[in-house]
Amino acid sequence: MPTSPRRIRFNAFDMNCVGHQSPGLWRHPEDQSWRYKDLRYWADLAKTLEKGLFDGVFIADVLGTYDVYGGSNEATLRQGTQTPVNDPFLLVSAMALVTEHLGFGVTAGTAYEHPYPFARRLSTLDHLTQGRVGWNVVTGYLPSAARNMGHEDQLEHDARYDHADEYLEVLYKLLEGSWEDDAVIRDRETGVFTDPAKVHDINHDGTYFTVPGIHLSEPSPQRTPVIYQAGASSRGIAFAAGNAEAVFVAAPTKERLKDVVSRIRDAVEAEGRDRYSVRIYTLLTIITDETEEKAQAKHADYQQYVSYEGALVLVSGWLGVDLSAYDPDEPLGNVKSNAIQSAVANFQKVNDDGSPWTVRDIAESAGIGGLGPRLVGSGAQVADELQAWVEETDVDGFNLAYAITPGTFEDIIEFVVPELQKRGAYPTEYAEGTLRQKLFGKGDRLPEEHRGAQYRLQPARP
Repeated sequence: MPTSPRRIRFNAFDMNCVGHQSPGLWRHPEDQSWRYKDLRYWADLAKTLEKGLFDGVFIADVLGTYDVYGGSNEATLRQGTQTPVNDPFLLVSAMALVTEHLGFGVTAGTAYEHPYPFARRLSTLDHLTQGRVGWNVVTGYLPSAARNMGHEDQLEHDARYDHADEYLEVLYKLLEGSWEDDAVIRDRETGVFTDPAKVHDINHDGTYFTVPGIHLSEPSPQRTPVIYQAGASSRGIAFAAGNAEAVFVAAPTKERLKDVVSRIRDAVEAEGRDRYSVRIYTLLTIITDETEEKAQAKHADYQQYVSYEGALVLVSGWLGVDLSAYDPDEPLGNVKSNAIQSAVANFQKVNDDGSPWTVRDIAESAGIGGLGPRLVGSGAQVADELQAWVEETDVDGFNLAYAITPGTFEDIIEFVVPELQKRGAYPTEYAEGTLRQKLFGKGDRLPEEHRGAQYRLQPARP
């Protein structure tokens, strides 16, 4: 008896800025990313993605400029590479108001905002979206952010995760362990809104944080929003194994992706969790049309607008290496990075013979869609490749970057989604419930085996 095809999941990858990961494409006449300051743009994008039954929109963020390239931020300002950039959190309410099912994965770092006010921001969004919000936990990688927060540099790579571990502990205590579910009683007769006996201090006294009091917000639909994480270094995977419910990765080949996915699932299982209790999405850019010829022509058109300098600005920030110091045809070589270590590894080992790409190879690869592969073809050809990636790597879905927006997403919805639906590999309607329920079908709250569940309030003994 033939088995049904495995379900494929989509997230849209965007950022509250111009061009996101396709530097120079803001010049394309059909690109609308320059409208990032207009809530109508974001509302329209949300409605488009919901029409395409995307799991959500994943909004990246940085708190600093890409000033590694050339030792200054001149090139990043000139090319518009993720600067100017606005706050991602302020977009969500508008998008939630015009949608019913779309999820929102919002990026925020653990390095420079205290967890106490941040917990309130998470609860607020979870209330306002009726439980459709997730938090993408990042520890930071841009030295410029550290300097503007009063530090000489960011913490070392692994130390950033140690700090983040305690940050999450504080959040779990606030979100899971402060208010009982029935603390808010709204009793008009007695005039009592909240029963004080059912709201508890968390009394956290740790290495980095001291938080003695109660959470400021009443329990939201998910309590703890879905925890997203993007990090494939050894320390990043260890962090994901205990905390993440969705992990975003970037790998240049199926072989590399299969290895990363396997290591993540093994680590999750070693933490006592089901190895499939984490949804893994890999970065990908799709350029498609009704025929292969039209898709290739579209790709060639986009390539005319790519900024070589802009691509190197972004990659220098991701790698923590100033690529302006390299000849374009020079291999990257072996470097020690205090930025995104998995990105360095991808570029060092991408060729079959184990040799690194040249600087020119890196710029051409990253010019449209950043660090992920690029699929160009008809809807059927792209669907074939997507199914092959899922079957061969055990990945759950794709974090889709754009060449132009909203055009790239509209093309995927028009040409690829119907083809996958026809094959039974993509949903035809949304499941009901919160984002966590939609992703896993096991309820709105953190599962019992998740690290955060240990901070949950226990029922009072009789």
